[in-house]
Amino acid sequence: MPELGKIERIDDLRTIWKNEARDFTGWLAEEENLALLSDAVGIDLDLEERESAVGSFSVDLFATEEGTGRKVIIENQLEDTNHDHLGKIITYAAGKDAAIVIWIVKKARDEHRQAVEWLNQHTDENIGFFLLEIELWKINNSPAAPRFNVVERPNDWAKAIKAAEGLSETKKTYVEYWEAFKRYAFSKPEMKSTFTERKSGPYQWYDLAVGKSNCHISLTASMTKKRRAAQLYISNDKETFEEYKSHKDEIETMVGSALIWHEANQDCVFGWDYKDADYDESNWEKYFEWYCQCALKLKEVVKKFG
Repeated sequence: MPELGKIERIDDLRTIWKNEARDFTGWLAEEENLALLSDAVGIDLDLEERESAVGSFSVDLFATEEGTGRKVIIENQLEDTNHDHLGKIITYAAGKDAAIVIWIVKKARDEHRQAVEWLNQHTDENIGFFLLEIELWKINNSPAAPRFNVVERPNDWAKAIKAAEGLSETKKTYVEYWEAFKRYAFSKPEMKSTFTERKSGPYQWYDLAVGKSNCHISLTASMTKKRRAAQLYISNDKETFEEYKSHKDEIETMVGSALIWHEANQDCVFGWDYKDADYDESNWEKYFEWYCQCALKLKEVVKKFG
């Protein structure tokens, strides 16, 4: 019979991180550990500053969302939630004009979990609050392993539907279309392991991060112009665009088709762009599959040439 280990939880977090600001925040600021947090909340985070000033105070970590630039504040607490830190996250969010607030704690008390839930219910689709518990586990005498447990998160689908109230019928359809796309795409293991699910809205596009701050994949559905597109969107970086374009033949061979290459005054794109779409709901799944295949190919292009 194989010998199996015993999983044990380490209740005292300070046996690993003795000082919250110096040890835990320093640990979380490291790239590989911030990636763990990114995976937990489903947002690709780029660290901007540690102990970032907010007036006479400072937030533990200040970050941005990769690809969108949305501002993110991260406040850490190696103890149970309290009113003091609840006030701090709201103060810091206001001071930084943050769109995303992440509060990491040892244990979330019910009243504070309910407060974060209330904040998510009563803010618009552009604001999101996350409450996470940090846990430590080990097997026998193994090193401690961290795990983030999401206690409260924004209900993006509910917020998107709420935001759709009062919108035109076309914009309501975009909300439904991209929410349906997310359900389809992120049920696929390859998409789920390659991309992070992102918020959608009443727009013609849905973006996917590719691990680069200057570009992202943009999926487009223009229902009035019958347009469908899947492109790598490069923001204000013509040098990068020219580098990709210098490999045009190799890239088009790699993806198996010719691509549209377009350079504007500041931003540039390349990918697929057609005006043949019929957005009757019976065709949605066909387009969703096409988006997935295009996105995966573009991500491989970025990995090889980016």
